[in-house]
Amino acid sequence: MIRFVKHSEVDTDKWDECIKSSVNTMPYAFSWYLDIVVAHWNALILNDYEAVFPLPTRKKFLFTYAYTPFWVQQLGLFSKTYKGLRRINDFIAKIPQEYRFVELNMNHQAAVKEVDGIHLKSNHNFVLKLDKPYQDQISYYSKNLRRNLKKAHSLGLEIFKNDAPQNLIQLFKSDKGSSLKHLSANDYKILEQVMHVAIYKHCGQIWMVYDEGNRPVAGMFLLFGLKSIVLLFTGNSQEGRARAAMPFLIDEFIRSSANSSFTFDFEGSNDPNLMRFYSGFGAEDQAYQSLKINRLPGVIKYLK
Repeated sequence: MIRFVKHSEVDTDKWDECIKSSVNTMPYAFSWYLDIVVAHWNALILNDYEAVFPLPTRKKFLFTYAYTPFWVQQLGLFSKTYKGLRRINDFIAKIPQEYRFVELNMNHQAAVKEVDGIHLKSNHNFVLKLDKPYQDQISYYSKNLRRNLKKAHSLGLEIFKNDAPQNLIQLFKSDKGSSLKHLSANDYKILEQVMHVAIYKHCGQIWMVYDEGNRPVAGMFLLFGLKSIVLLFTGNSQEGRARAAMPFLIDEFIRSSANSSFTFDFEGSNDPNLMRFYSGFGAEDQAYQSLKINRLPGVIKYLK
């Protein structure tokens, strides 16, 4: 039986065990991660936590809705069996009617069937299996990437692991952050908390690139799951782009993680330039769905 469970009634030990044992486990779905990125979340649960479906929840204009929070790419249904994943539409049908608007990104392994009332959109996500020796991995690199790496290796760049979250966030703010008005001070605060907790739990790491003057020019935060490593957040600079610091950084991580059982998840994107950059490493497009259900009344429905 699929039942709706309020956040206060979720058994987080059983929840996390389900996520850990899921055939499609992802780090975003663990209770500690959800507790940080969203103020309130409820859930749909099959029997004794055989499969779970998180519902990040908030209210706006007196209406309850489910949404995908910042710093989360995919959620949806997580199941201990592939058979359970095929019940995705059954779970969606159990989302309570009090949720007047639902806008959630599903994970790539639980595909939703489009039926009346459900609207779907496909998104791009690029992933790279790290199951080959490094020399085999780089055989899939594009010519442009190889050229950039050759340049980067000649410029005296240095990589520092286990850097501070504040350094990476500040690097981002001083570059692209200044033009991204949709990111609030609270969004950055949540991101910093994710980084600190993940580092404490030994499932997160920050890598930074410094130039010969010991100035940070590029960096990335990696979130480690049981099967994948997510490139959750990056920071760059004009100097970093000129020196190909980000390709240099990602290539070094691929070198250090090659011949492993992990998949490197670039976490996007629908942006053509980023798609070209990620595919340059030999990454493959792994599409996932965005789900929308609109039960809002009257004219409000059409505004959404």
